[in-house]
Amino acid sequence: MRTAARDLASPPALNPGALRVTPLGGIGEIGRNMTVFEHAGKLLVVDCGVLFPEDTQPGIDVILPDFTSIEDRLDDIEAIVLTHGHEDHIGGVPYLLKQRPDIPVVGSQLTLAFLSAKLTEHNIKPVLVHVEAADRHTAGPFSLEFIAVNHSIPDGLAVVIRTPAGVVLHTGDFRMDQFPLDGRLTDLRAFGRLGEEGLDLLLVDSTNAEIPGFTISETELTPAIDQVFTTTPGRVIVSSFASHVHRIQQVLDASHARGRKVAFVGRSMVRNMRIARELGYLTVPRGLVIDYAKTRNLPPNKVTLICTGSQGEPMAALARMAGETHEVRISDGDTVLLASSLIPGNESAIYGIINKLTDLGANVVHKGNARVHVSGHASAGELVYCYNILRPRNVMPVHGEPKHLRANGALAERTGVPADNVLITRDGVVVDLVDGVARIVGQVENDLVYVDGQTVGHVTEDTLADRRKLSAAGVLTVLAFLRPGTAELAEPLEYLHRGSVHGQDSLDNASRAVEKALADATRNKTTAGDQLEDIIAKAVARSLARSSRREPVVIAVVLDA
Repeated sequence: MRTAARDLASPPALNPGALRVTPLGGIGEIGRNMTVFEHAGKLLVVDCGVLFPEDTQPGIDVILPDFTSIEDRLDDIEAIVLTHGHEDHIGGVPYLLKQRPDIPVVGSQLTLAFLSAKLTEHNIKPVLVHVEAADRHTAGPFSLEFIAVNHSIPDGLAVVIRTPAGVVLHTGDFRMDQFPLDGRLTDLRAFGRLGEEGLDLLLVDSTNAEIPGFTISETELTPAIDQVFTTTPGRVIVSSFASHVHRIQQVLDASHARGRKVAFVGRSMVRNMRIARELGYLTVPRGLVIDYAKTRNLPPNKVTLICTGSQGEPMAALARMAGETHEVRISDGDTVLLASSLIPGNESAIYGIINKLTDLGANVVHKGNARVHVSGHASAGELVYCYNILRPRNVMPVHGEPKHLRANGALAERTGVPADNVLITRDGVVVDLVDGVARIVGQVENDLVYVDGQTVGHVTEDTLADRRKLSAAGVLTVLAFLRPGTAELAEPLEYLHRGSVHGQDSLDNASRAVEKALADATRNKTTAGDQLEDIIAKAVARSLARSSRREPVVIAVVLDA
């Protein structure tokens, strides 16, 4: 395997006739998937998703790909191609379209419907191009073909990208479920034809590359889900991704069989299920789904609630139920069914919610104690199967953490792909395909772009470091009354605490440290207020770190006496 070095330079100019591949997200992480292809001076974007924040990123809503490397080339973008409708593949599209709203967005029916609802909230009117499996579409110099793939959401597509530089297949997220709930198989016959044609570069889903064998079928979950509905004396509260149509169909079927009415809880869940129902992706018997308010008049054993929050998101319905701040109150006899996998990095938040729900009297059923979820991604056996069908000349594992990428690369090598042709990259690393050979040629700027409320990109790592300090040690404000035009204290320092606790000895030590620092400032003839505030804050912070082993955020305010 060829692994990208850590200190790559900027890539050279693209050779005429070559194809450049630049992942801006999704490599080295689970989320914010986005890949940019360049040929003949034009760009094609495949997916544009978001990454959900971890506990170490307080206050962040979502994390975007970094558009810096393409923001001065927006007019060169021929299209945005979406492989499927999960947030980690479409959630960033509104932020890219805000910079150029007329970029054509190409995708399947359900994917575009989910995206359209999202764009309406952003007041964006998109240019949408609807395609189906087996369709072909031209976007500038890129000739595209779409292949049906099975995933945990309907209408998934792999995309074949043909240029004079070669043939590329981007699988998107996929698995090879042989008994899918919607009957839509991954089209291995199309994969076989592509292998016969000759595949120059394969970008392939790596999420489950470490897991041996084949991912089990969705149909194998039905008995465990039925068991929950059979044995629960109270309400069944199901938490799932708002886009997980297959799993919600199973819940609807189980509820109908047990005579339970169903209510959707949460704005995104209500919106997406309405779309899926209207487009025929969700089969709902007449009278099964009712408004939540009507469930209050029904016996608990006749009620199913379906909500968001399976990843521990603090503002989602399930987290608020666990924190007793939601109108749905958990009680003895309820069963909470977590019908999604754990995205890496979310484990602590999810287990914290499980404990809170259990403490409120709920029976919590999740992947760890029952077979109630199956991954939407191909395991090692399926990946090897695809390698043997496709016989790619070059392989670039995508969608996964570093351990997943390397495991996937090892599988490619075992099927006969030369080690030098297996490229282990990361976000921002640039790969050029020239004469059938893929090589790492450089790296572009690629930072995490944080969305915080209405601001995009304003939060920095320093901001997050301050937030972490605030959460760990609070804030200490120091009021310093100085004689005008000097660095001399006119009165003793005053300390205002917020979430910060310090003994008087520590504060006395800090005051002495400030007096010494101000004496040095006087000798250096430093009298500017902002400079003195910085000197005082640093003196107090250093002193507290030594005396109390605490590092609050220290804010100094200098006032004239």
